[in-house]
Amino acid sequence: MNTRHERILIVGNGLAAISAAERLRETGFTGELVMIGDEPHGPYNRTPLSKGLLTGSRSIKDLPLRTYTPLDARWMSGAAAAALDITRRTVTLDTGADIGFDKLVIATGVRARHLPGAPMHSPHVWALRTLADARAIDRAMTGAVRIAIIGGGFIGCEIASTARERGLAVTLIDRSPTLLHRELGNVLGAVVGDLHRRAGVRLHLGVGVAGWTETGTGARLQLDDGETVTADAAVVGVGTEPSTGWLHGSGLDTTNGVLCDESCTVLDIDGRPVEGIVAAGDVARWPNHRFDATPRRVEHWINAIEMGRAAADTLAAGPGTATPYTPVPRFWSHQHGVRIQSAGMPSLGTAMTILEGSVPKNRFLAGFTNGGPDGRLVGAVAFDAPRALLQHHDKIGSSPGKAPNRAF
Repeated sequence: MNTRHERILIVGNGLAAISAAERLRETGFTGELVMIGDEPHGPYNRTPLSKGLLTGSRSIKDLPLRTYTPLDARWMSGAAAAALDITRRTVTLDTGADIGFDKLVIATGVRARHLPGAPMHSPHVWALRTLADARAIDRAMTGAVRIAIIGGGFIGCEIASTARERGLAVTLIDRSPTLLHRELGNVLGAVVGDLHRRAGVRLHLGVGVAGWTETGTGARLQLDDGETVTADAAVVGVGTEPSTGWLHGSGLDTTNGVLCDESCTVLDIDGRPVEGIVAAGDVARWPNHRFDATPRRVEHWINAIEMGRAAADTLAAGPGTATPYTPVPRFWSHQHGVRIQSAGMPSLGTAMTILEGSVPKNRFLAGFTNGGPDGRLVGAVAFDAPRALLQHHDKIGSSPGKAPNRAF
C-alpha cells in the first residue's frame, strides 16, 4: 500500500504513543506522522516518578524515551486535544486549530483522580502523574519531616516506600482495610501491609479523610474515625481516570476509557468499528480473549509498549485483517527492598495458592486460578521470585493451570 501521502495523527505523549509511532515506521509507513502532546516536552518514562526520581537513583536526563527507529515526526508539544470529529477526520486543539488526519491513534492515557475536599491548590498537597508533579513532590520531601499519603494503591505504596528511604515519618491512609486489594487480593494485600509496618510506615486502613485544614507549614487531616494526622506534605494517590474529556460528543464509546474491539480498533457508541482509528495504553478498554470477552483497561508500562505496537499493526493491516491483541499483562513494583511482580490477571482468580517459596520470608510465587483448584491459571504474583514467575508465565491464560502445591 502506498502511504506516502497519508497523515497519521497520534494524540498523546506517553509510552503507548511513541511505541505506536516507532512500529509504524518499522512496518514501512512513509507518510506524515504528527505527534500531539499536552506536556511541554517530549515523551518520557513515567515509571521512575514514584521511585528512582524521588530517591535520587535516577535523574531527569534518564527519563526521555528513545527509539531505535527514526520517527521523522512532526512534534506538537504543549498542545492539548480538545475535540474529535470522526466524520471530518479532524482533531481540534485547545488553541482552536484543526488538524486533519487519515488515520488516528488515541493514546492520551489517564489523569490523577481528584479527592473531594483535598486542597490541591495548597503548596503542601500534591498528586503524582507528571514530571512536574514529581519534581514538586521531591522539593516538598526535601523540606519535610512528616508526610501523609492518601491512597493504598501502587502509587501510594511506592511513594511511602520512597519517603521511608529518605528518612521521613510516613502515614499511609486508605479506605480499604487492605493495601493493594484490587491488584493482589486481600491475602497478598495483607502481606504488603505487614511489609510497610515493618518498614515503619504508620497505616490508617479502613478509614477516609473527613476534612482538611491548611497550616502555615503543612496540612492537618481529620479522619472519619476521629483521629488527626498532621504532616508537612501530603500526596493524594486515589487512582486515575481515563483522559477522554476531549472525546465527549465525538460519537465514540468512552465509558471508562475508549472502547475497542479485540484488535484495538475504536468502537462507536453503537458498537461499530471506526475504520482507521485505534487506541492504545492506559486509555484503551478492550477484550483480551486470552482470558474472556469483557473489555478492560490495563494501566501498566509493558502493556503501553505492546498495545502501542499492536494498534500500529492494526492500522497497517487494514479493516478485517488485524490480529487480536491477547497479551499476558505484566507489571512490577519495588517496595521496602522487595520486588513484587505480577503476570496475567490475578483479579479474575477465584482461588489463590502458593506455588513456590515462603510467605513469611517474603520470597514466594502465588498462583490465581478460576473454576476451582484445578482450574485455569489466570495470574501469578511473585515476591522476590522472578525465576519462579518466569517458569509459570507461559501457562497463564491459555490452558488449565497445574495443581497447586498448597493452599493458603
